[in-house]
Amino acid sequence: MIWNVERPTNDVNTIRSYAPDSPDRQRLLDELARMRKEPVEIPTVIAGVEIRTANVLDVRCPHEKQLVLAKAHIAGEQEIRSAIETSLAAHGAWAEMDWYHRVAVFQKAAALLSGPRRTRNIAAIMLNHSKNPYEAEIDLAELVDFWNFNAYFTRQIYEMQPNQYPGETNRFDWRPLEGFVLAVPPFNFYSIAGNLPTAPAMVGNVALWKPARSVILSNFEIFQVLVEAGLPPGVINFVPFDSKNANIVLDHPALAGIHFTGSYDTLVHIWKRVGENLEKYRNFPRIVGETGGKDFIFMHPSADLRGTAMNLIRGAFEYQGQKCSACSRAYIPESQWPGVERILKEEVPKVTMGPVEDLRNLMGAAIDEPAFRNITMYLDYAKAHPAEYQFVIGGESDSTQGWFVRPTVIRTTNPKGKLISEEIFGPVLTLYVYPDAQYSETLRLCDATSPYALTGAVFGRDTAAVAQAERALRWSAGNFYINDKPTGAIVARQPFGGARRSGTNDKAGSVLNMLRWLTPRNIKETAVQPEGWRRPFMG
Repeated sequence: MIWNVERPTNDVNTIRSYAPDSPDRQRLLDELARMRKEPVEIPTVIAGVEIRTANVLDVRCPHEKQLVLAKAHIAGEQEIRSAIETSLAAHGAWAEMDWYHRVAVFQKAAALLSGPRRTRNIAAIMLNHSKNPYEAEIDLAELVDFWNFNAYFTRQIYEMQPNQYPGETNRFDWRPLEGFVLAVPPFNFYSIAGNLPTAPAMVGNVALWKPARSVILSNFEIFQVLVEAGLPPGVINFVPFDSKNANIVLDHPALAGIHFTGSYDTLVHIWKRVGENLEKYRNFPRIVGETGGKDFIFMHPSADLRGTAMNLIRGAFEYQGQKCSACSRAYIPESQWPGVERILKEEVPKVTMGPVEDLRNLMGAAIDEPAFRNITMYLDYAKAHPAEYQFVIGGESDSTQGWFVRPTVIRTTNPKGKLISEEIFGPVLTLYVYPDAQYSETLRLCDATSPYALTGAVFGRDTAAVAQAERALRWSAGNFYINDKPTGAIVARQPFGGARRSGTNDKAGSVLNMLRWLTPRNIKETAVQPEGWRRPFMG
């Protein structure tokens, strides 16, 4: 049956503004108040059965660390093994289900999330991730887009068929992977958390969903939407577990794939373990991984001054710099530096920070104490090396109520130093001011400085200079922007991913990612049988 899936439009185009006095704003404030008062008990969910364990984790609000949002039951060895076996038991019926019935589950989930379940999930994102309502909206809208566009991509894939020839029929049987997929999302994006287990599931796979410990609440809200949409029990098992038990999953012979977003070091550890186990597995596991970034803005002397400065602020400090695409290094020409410095000193102090329920605040808090300590460690390093680092603005932090770090701009004299080459994952922007005449040399420096290659941007009005940067930085970023900040990729418009130490570049938000979760079987059927075995050359 040919079942039409129309090309969707991006939900991000219709995000709520929550303007003062609007009904949406009041509904959101009411929901935030309810969630603050009503901590959620989050079970491990295996085959649709809610399981309570003895290991219970407090899920806290980053900007108000004493506020417990939920109590999550962490799976132990027994629950992990049960989840694997349950997933494998669900594989057959789910893989055999007609693709359009599978897709319909996620299309319904998208409709629920963008409609009646939107406000509650926005509130969960704000409280659990410490995102302002705009950041929460674009995050939720991206998951809606993932579900709708992945459904569209799925149909495109099934329509991809081999050539035909007289007397024979050829076709692809688009099979899911044989086994189960481990989905390991990061803390920073709700949308990624929802996409990592569901992209493989949409094309017939089964998955174990290991949410990041700090955001189990928001992840569980997604899972509940999927259940409401009709996802069969066992297809995706919601299994928060400690990393010390990861080898139970990685050593299993039926591990068929890993969908991962997180740190480079963690992906390397996982990949090495998989390599050690290759002879145990039934198939070679597919590994799709997106890791870190040291993302840049490169300013040409011809660039618009104020526009570049505003993109530096948005790109570096929105969501506290905790986007894997956040701008954390910049290259500014000497001729433009006085103007950039003036604007940054004028505007960055105006960036408001505090509880995100106060809708006057742009920034919230770092996600947890380890993240806070990592960021402040870099600030302390810069303060201890004043010959190399000059604080243009910021540098303060406060963990009294929550994990707050002020937006910080630092100028360095060392273009290959610690702060401009290492991932910090916080609101810290390190600038290098280069001589205008050394544009070409500094482009090469930008390419060589970081081991990552996720996102980057060039700003300039000089078309030839912009084209030169596009060529020189070809390998420096999987997502490259011209006169725009390096954050804010939109599903199907800017498929996302990078290479080098930034991952496998399998482009979430495109058909390329969906293809990774399928293993096609080619079937040839011959119409007329030969009457003998001899070939013409034999006479």
